Amino acid sequence: MSRTTPVRQHDPALPAGGLFSRAGVFRLKPVDSSEEETRGGLRRTMGLWQLVALSLGGLVGAGVFSLAGVVAHQDAGPGVMISFLIAIIASGAAALCYAEFAGTIPKAGSAYTYSYAALGEIVGWAIGWDLLLEYTAIVAVVAIAVSGYLSYILERIGIELPNWMLGAPGTGSGHRVDLLAALLCLLLAFVLSRGTKESARFETVLVVVKMAIVALVIVAGAFHISAGNYHPFLPFGIGGAFTGAATTFFAVYGYDAMSAAAEESAEAKKVLPKAIVVSLGIAAVIYLLVCVVLLGMQNYRDIDVKSPFSSALSSVGLGGLGMVVAVGAVIGITTSAFANMLAVSRVWFSMSRDGLLPRYFAENHPERQVPTRVIWPVGIGSAVIAGLLPIREAADLTNIGILMAFIVVAVAVVVMRRTKPDLPRAFRTPLVPLVPAVGVAFSVWLIGNLDWVTWVRFAVWMALGLIVYALFGYRNSVENAENQSPEHPQGDIA
Repeated sequence: MSRTTPVRQHDPALPAGGLFSRAGVFRLKPVDSSEEETRGGLRRTMGLWQLVALSLGGLVGAGVFSLAGVVAHQDAGPGVMISFLIAIIASGAAALCYAEFAGTIPKAGSAYTYSYAALGEIVGWAIGWDLLLEYTAIVAVVAIAVSGYLSYILERIGIELPNWMLGAPGTGSGHRVDLLAALLCLLLAFVLSRGTKESARFETVLVVVKMAIVALVIVAGAFHISAGNYHPFLPFGIGGAFTGAATTFFAVYGYDAMSAAAEESAEAKKVLPKAIVVSLGIAAVIYLLVCVVLLGMQNYRDIDVKSPFSSALSSVGLGGLGMVVAVGAVIGITTSAFANMLAVSRVWFSMSRDGLLPRYFAENHPERQVPTRVIWPVGIGSAVIAGLLPIREAADLTNIGILMAFIVVAVAVVVMRRTKPDLPRAFRTPLVPLVPAVGVAFSVWLIGNLDWVTWVRFAVWMALGLIVYALFGYRNSVENAENQSPEHPQGDIA
């Protein structure tokens, strides 16, 4: 009687190549470089200048009208100019990486989609989960900034609101909730749910108004600059400028929100890279000019962090213009919240379409063709953050998320160049791997300047995300071989 070696049976719960393989958590999302209408019903309606407007809506907002003053007052003094310069350099390196992916994979989801296609599902999941928090928090930060200017306007016209509704707990005497900020988040969700084409037109008009107001502020303020206000230039030392850079970085990455709407742009492979580069260039010039004028008009110690530009203009006898700026800020900063709420809804939609989150959220409104099942939860979540967190804590919470996304996208560009060198690319990041390395180095360094509380919140959020992925996303992913039909076999890169 012969002896035979027993055959070990494969556990059907595990992929043939092992959990940590290309058949497991590192399976790749196929690259679809076509610009045809995709499953889910998103329509390609936005052209180059609508994309630039959407990007500028995210780039030029709270950073101009609020964060520049906050960082100057609390961290950097006039050295906030250095803070913005550092942030712009880091953001520029990352922008070139985003531009390459935007011209290669013109699909919804931004960094989530890019990292999923280049590095694997578990990385894509982590970045997507990261972006859900980051974009939602940005909406909240911008809403808080708008609330500050609304309060300024109401005070000037003689309307006094009760203290309990004027800010988050700990931001002032009697403050319990920033009700104006919370209500703005809900209003934006309503506007965004009306439809992409209509919302994009609305956004473009507001961006034009905002840019005109910023230009007016720069020109008017330039005539009231006092060189003495720039001294001392680094009252908190160079370390203060570095710390400020980690916060001001929040202001200079709105282009990634625009890339999340790639499936709604006409000729996406051609225009998305252009829109990213053009919008960041415009924003960089604006931010540096704004810092020069703001810190030249008023000493950093006297800046009102709730409405920096309005108070600065009032301090040089331009109080009437300060009111105009406050009204414009309410209109203009709103565009930043709009861009980021659109982005988070598209990332969530894309993750749901891929099966990593419930596919219930991948269903669009039958007439408006927008993911309303996602938009309203985002609106409510951002309203809660805006109502209960101070602007600085909310801003730091967004920065750690986007910095992580930038690191992954930069690495993904290098990996994709090696694994798929012949993949058609409408735009190529120059000096690879040097430029991606610069983006990674700056991002890692900026993350190191964030405080430990921000790290704890981020770690808790990511731990929760891994639990959701383990219990739901892994098995329900459309890239899971068990979920694939014969017509849609699992593949590597299509």
